[in-house]
Amino acid sequence: MTAVIINADDFGMSESCTKAIVECFEKGLVTDTTMLANGVYFDEAVKLAKQEGFDDKIGIHLNLTEGEPLTEDIKGCPRFVTDGRFNKCYDRALPLSAEEQAAIYKELTAQAVKLEKAGLSITHADSHHHIHTGVWIAPTAARVCREHGIEKIRMIRNLGGRRVSSADEVRYKEQLKEYGLISTRYFTYMSNIQDMDIPDITEILVHPDYDEHGSLIDRKGKEKGMPFGNPITRVSDIDDITQINYTDI
Repeated sequence: MTAVIINADDFGMSESCTKAIVECFEKGLVTDTTMLANGVYFDEAVKLAKQEGFDDKIGIHLNLTEGEPLTEDIKGCPRFVTDGRFNKCYDRALPLSAEEQAAIYKELTAQAVKLEKAGLSITHADSHHHIHTGVWIAPTAARVCREHGIEKIRMIRNLGGRRVSSADEVRYKEQLKEYGLISTRYFTYMSNIQDMDIPDITEILVHPDYDEHGSLIDRKGKEKGMPFGNPITRVSDIDDITQINYTDI
């Protein structure tokens, strides 16, 4: 039997994706979710999670790429912030200055604290646009996790689609070991699992949302401001698959 986690990213980012994630929990389509501390729908998302009984399955979606930061120092780092908002800088390979490292630490710490103050026990961590896997950001993300009792974190993408190099995977695993963090063995996107033999202890990422017709989808992007994507696969229907939670690894 193959154990699989299906994590819904972006909880709290917007009303539509938040409500889509709630529906996914109701239908058993996901096992866990990760929350954006700076999401515009954060407060309502916390209420919905507690109301629907999945507030014990929420991790943190560390964010340095979208929305408004929670702290001031990062706003003085033009690589990351323009006009008071994250500017979608996805380059995780660029070295960081001491000032940038300190500002990132403060921002990610504030994000963890916000979830804690909302009464959430953070079960695991990942990040918006996978910034936590960057060679220069990963140590800071790992430090924040350890300081806030977060022991589990997303694996670097090593299965299906655009996988990282073996050298990057080895480097990332060494960093996890250094900070005593636990992860699944494999990580991939739901769009990559068709006709795939899914290995044991794999995390599958899904972005629940609603398209222009109100249908539940795995969001790939937006066209004319509306999400588009494919229906969400019911992984539990695949032979020899059992769904687990991050708390189980």
